[in-house]
Amino acid sequence: MLTLYSYWRSTTSYRVRVALNLKGLPYETVPVDLVAGAQRASDYVTLNPGRGVPTLVLEDGSVLTQSLAILDYLDQIAPDPALLPTDALLRARVQAAAQTIALDIHPVNNLKVVSRLKSEYGLTGDDAIDWMRHWMSEGFRAYQALLPDGPAFSFADTPLLCDICLVAQLYNAHRWGVDMTSFARLLDIEKRALKLPAFDAARPENQPDAA
Repeated sequence: MLTLYSYWRSTTSYRVRVALNLKGLPYETVPVDLVAGAQRASDYVTLNPGRGVPTLVLEDGSVLTQSLAILDYLDQIAPDPALLPTDALLRARVQAAAQTIALDIHPVNNLKVVSRLKSEYGLTGDDAIDWMRHWMSEGFRAYQALLPDGPAFSFADTPLLCDICLVAQLYNAHRWGVDMTSFARLLDIEKRALKLPAFDAARPENQPDAA
């Protein structure tokens, strides 16, 4: 069985949980408490030198890190349902939308960045929340502008890679009080996605380490 090292509130872990569920791949969850610093323990650093989550350990002991790499691997070994379309142009657009979340929003809002802004540069708790709200809003604005009219999800009537990234990031947006007034389309996508068992089971509050 696959083993997923995960933190319940990690949006990158959330992405992988959704993909595993969509593809019907059974896995065991091993919680990694990022707030307590479990990612810095020597045995975990040996497993994942980047000191982050998720980490996926395959049945043969091979280790994968970085959520987008893991999602690509899962799409290769379990291609149904596909996370990316076969049409080259549409595939590129889906990847661009996914990267808007994964590369533009997430890196400047993750725990280690925000913690350093507070400890080294004097941001208060309120400053940090404003920082996160700003970058999430900027990213959501760009994401929504990429979307065509019509599909139930971002680019199709079934969820793709970008929808997985979006729904995970929207969890953080709600958590930190981002004003979603301008993002009705994104909220509609989220509502549809969370009705699907694969997304519902992956919700942070449904994880074994949820506080």
